[in-house]
Amino acid sequence: MTKILSPEELEEELRAIGAAQYHDKHPFHKLLHGGKLNKGQVQAWALNRYCYQSAVPRKDAALMSRCHDRDLRREWIHRITDHDGQGDEEGGIERWLVLTDGLGLDRDYVISRKGALPETVFAVEAYVNFVRDKTLVEAVASSLTELFAPSIHKERISGMLENYDFISDDVMAYFKRRLTQAPRDANFALEYCKQNARTPEAQQGVLDALRFKTHVLWAQLDALYLAYVDPGMIPPGAFVPDAA
Repeated sequence: MTKILSPEELEEELRAIGAAQYHDKHPFHKLLHGGKLNKGQVQAWALNRYCYQSAVPRKDAALMSRCHDRDLRREWIHRITDHDGQGDEEGGIERWLVLTDGLGLDRDYVISRKGALPETVFAVEAYVNFVRDKTLVEAVASSLTELFAPSIHKERISGMLENYDFISDDVMAYFKRRLTQAPRDANFALEYCKQNARTPEAQQGVLDALRFKTHVLWAQLDALYLAYVDPGMIPPGAFVPDAA
């Protein structure tokens, strides 16, 4: 990138990345939302996705630990409590565990991450390390996949409730809450990037950060597809549905 984009042009570029690369286009998601997976495959998805959900507060804490901007910390901190919970608010991680409970998975086993695919763990930790090591504006930009999350949550809620008799309305609480949380968080992060990426290099970093995050999400679904759909290569030690 050799010229500075206007804030509107930067937003347009960011949204174009999401339109082209967001993981709602992955074949595994199409199978999941279309009711084409069996219960064991849905269990594998929920168990592996827990690794990502449980890493989100660690990622956000890593960002805050290097942030000298008090206003940014005050805004960002609710992301941690949204997932970990606070007081009477159970939090997103607990709501995800309600989903895995409902799918018949042992809660301690899910939390241990022992059955997670190696690729899942690698991708998730790469995301945490990215936020810890990159510039602050790049770290914020990596969260911008939330711009595109509400549409996939709506599709997931309707598709899974319609197509799976082992999915009930109460276990979809995580996705329902994110319909309001994700837009709020994404709008703040987008405005932060538009205001603080003021050089061609910084703007390129913001765009690359969003591309990296889409790769993190896509890689997790690649791993699930290869292990549990086709060709069915489950690595040693990973979750085996028939043994659950």
